[in-house]
Amino acid sequence: MAAPKNNRSVFLGRLPLPERNYLADALRTETVGGVLLLAAAVAAVIWANTPVKDGYESIRTFHLGPGALGLNLSVQHWAADGLLAVFFFVAGIELKRELVAGELRDPKAAVLPVVAAVCGMAVPALVYTIVATTGGGSLQGWAVPTATDIAFALAVLAVIGTSLPSALRAFLLTLAVVDDLFAILIIAIFFTSKLNFVALGFAVLGLAVFRLLLSKGVRGWYVYVPLAVVNWALMYNSGVHATIAGVAMGLMLRCHRHDDERVSPGEHIEHLVRPLSAGLAVPLFALFSAGVSLSGGALSDVFRRPETLGVVLGLVLGKAVGVFGGTWLAARFTRAELNPDLKWPDVLAVASLAGIGFTVSLLIGELAFADDPLLVGEVKAAVLVGSLIAAVLASTLLKLRDNKYRKLCADEDRDDDQDGIPDIYEQDDPAYHLRMAAILEAKAAEHRRLAEVASGRTTGDDGPA
Repeated sequence: MAAPKNNRSVFLGRLPLPERNYLADALRTETVGGVLLLAAAVAAVIWANTPVKDGYESIRTFHLGPGALGLNLSVQHWAADGLLAVFFFVAGIELKRELVAGELRDPKAAVLPVVAAVCGMAVPALVYTIVATTGGGSLQGWAVPTATDIAFALAVLAVIGTSLPSALRAFLLTLAVVDDLFAILIIAIFFTSKLNFVALGFAVLGLAVFRLLLSKGVRGWYVYVPLAVVNWALMYNSGVHATIAGVAMGLMLRCHRHDDERVSPGEHIEHLVRPLSAGLAVPLFALFSAGVSLSGGALSDVFRRPETLGVVLGLVLGKAVGVFGGTWLAARFTRAELNPDLKWPDVLAVASLAGIGFTVSLLIGELAFADDPLLVGEVKAAVLVGSLIAAVLASTLLKLRDNKYRKLCADEDRDDDQDGIPDIYEQDDPAYHLRMAAILEAKAAEHRRLAEVASGRTTGDDGPA
């Protein structure tokens, strides 16, 4: 990636090396998790449309848990309210880290991704509202097409075999993090049932205890895991969606490093919990939530009913227009220059990729139409169809520039002096140029020696063999 050449900010410019290394580690886990998520979603759809579909329905509606504590839930609800709390816990840590050490720590640098994410949520909601209003449908699902699923998006990249420069991946991740923040607010504000203030008060008290223990430096999973489970149960019984407890605890972790630390506590815990979230929690949620019946013209009905058509158009059209338009406007008014190695069609491709809204979209769909199980299934089908169309569109746009991306990635990773630091980060270091000069001189000397040997053999001299 080209480095800035003047004092004007560069959009999608080279990331600092520590941020690039963190990003590579985080996205590696998310990519594996995304492939598992994709496999789980496909398995769920197949399972729900085979002769054994009754078994699928029996399993996900099977209830278990202590009824006396208000936790006698179906397997599907345990996946949505319990396992997704782990996902949102990781999302809370990601958001905290972005705010204190990542792309969002500098207000000037944060303007572009934040504006892009806000527009990327507002425009799909507007598209849904227009379609639903025009067709006489329900407006309850306005929030369904607003979310981006980073794991599913990375799974698409892994499946089609394309490479994205680190700056584009960082932009996509930041979009998803801000998306998650607003999705959390939407769930908390618009999908909260009647409040149980006693349970809510104890939940707040439990979170305060969690924060106090962190501030005192108390360590040990045997302290925090039971407390986290109690906080989750109290939040669930309060009427506020239980995943909010996961977000709150994630935001409380310290994500800035002290001088004597290689990683912060938040980064360390995220490193431990992210595989559990990406590899188990989210795929299991997909397995028990994505199973929708596609028989009886269900797919064609997706494009006929205003609610489902609004979801599809919101994901495919609204996300692309919102993210791209918001980014272009923010860059225009902040006078930010696009990295010369990239073009605006690259931003459009990433904007289209943001239209893959799976995990949180499915969750919001269940919450929005909880009183209409038939419509819940149709909205889920619409999320699957919209995400699939967005994935195909984004894949096509990305493949057109794949050769360019591969060259940029190769330049980012090149390490000719083999010191563990990509050469592109050392170009302004005099010591680097001395090392490279020594390497080039050694190679030149080797070439001269080989040329002399070859010349001796050719002329019949008794040179070295």
